[in-house]
Amino acid sequence: MKVLIGSDHGGFKLKNELVNFLKQKKIIVEDLGTHSEDSCDYPIVAFNVAKKVSKDKNSKGILICKSGIGNSIVANKVKGIRAALCYNLLSAKLSRQHNDANILVLGARFTKKELAKKIALTWLKTDFEGGRHLRRVNQIKKIEGKGIC
Repeated sequence: MKVLIGSDHGGFKLKNELVNFLKQKKIIVEDLGTHSEDSCDYPIVAFNVAKKVSKDKNSKGILICKSGIGNSIVANKVKGIRAALCYNLLSAKLSRQHNDANILVLGARFTKKELAKKIALTWLKTDFEGGRHLRRVNQIKKIEGKGIC
């Protein structure tokens, strides 16, 4: 599995921490930016990560901005993406088990680096349970395909 990771300037420091941490854990990471603390537009980075994750079913994504809200909104506009904003270990675990989330979103303002590392590792190691949850994920896919307003 490959992890595609991106952030805006507000999540830059936390992103770098996670990139180094995941690489130490022998996880393949592709950093899609940003590459400095200079102000940038989060929608562009979030879209690039989400687009790549949607095309590569063997990858997962991690997005980081100050609150995590903006990145969640953008990523969930891309067909096939189920981005989950997680602030604790249980939400990370459940987003994978019940929702088959393929992008983890973190808010750098609210998530300290040690907790972010634990959340990311928990999220990456947790499998989708399927069963009754598969029926619900398929309903999400059906809604997504209809372009309902």
